[in-house]
Amino acid sequence: MNLRIERLDCSLGKHRILRDISDLTARPGEITALIGPNGAGKSTLLKAIAGIERASGRILLDGERIDALPLEQRSRRLYYLPQDTGTQAALSVFEAVLLARRTQVAEPAAQALSAVERALTSLELEPLAERELVALSGGQRQRVAIAQAIVRSPALLMLDEPTSALDLHHQLQVLDYLQRLARREAITVILAIHDLNLAARFADHLWVIKEGRR
Repeated sequence: MNLRIERLDCSLGKHRILRDISDLTARPGEITALIGPNGAGKSTLLKAIAGIERASGRILLDGERIDALPLEQRSRRLYYLPQDTGTQAALSVFEAVLLARRTQVAEPAAQALSAVERALTSLELEPLAERELVALSGGQRQRVAIAQAIVRSPALLMLDEPTSALDLHHQLQVLDYLQRLARREAITVILAIHDLNLAARFADHLWVIKEGRR
């Protein structure tokens, strides 16, 4: 899914968060890293693309304005994973990831199970499959949330600081998997990330935001 942003502005009350964000593009099969200091507007930009924050300007998905897409179609084509997922449901890891798959993709049960197993294996979550979410560490819950996002099979996947609670091993593992997944499935991936070294290593393109401007 090709994404293009033109003349985007976003305000919260009287405070202008994003100012004339223009000429940003993201393409299928590639990772775009959104970088900038804290408070620059990175999370707000992701939320505006997802339709969570109201903004002026144009956000185009394959040439169509995102605000003109029916909500059902929009939710099927794109997914936004916030930094704080707040996952406390009384479910096991396997159940939580399977539920994410079944609520988004209509398919035979065997295919759903296979997709869930692949995601768990790729993110080293298989040993935790039967453990309840409430018993997990912050880093483990973050990997579960990433697995839930991936199994939804969105065309556009947006992640806000997806590795913030992970040790270096799992940061590299998650970003490597996202890179391979984007290329294999032609997914457009946009992620906000604070580590410039990781951004340079795994991203195909960088969006730099500072004080709400590009």
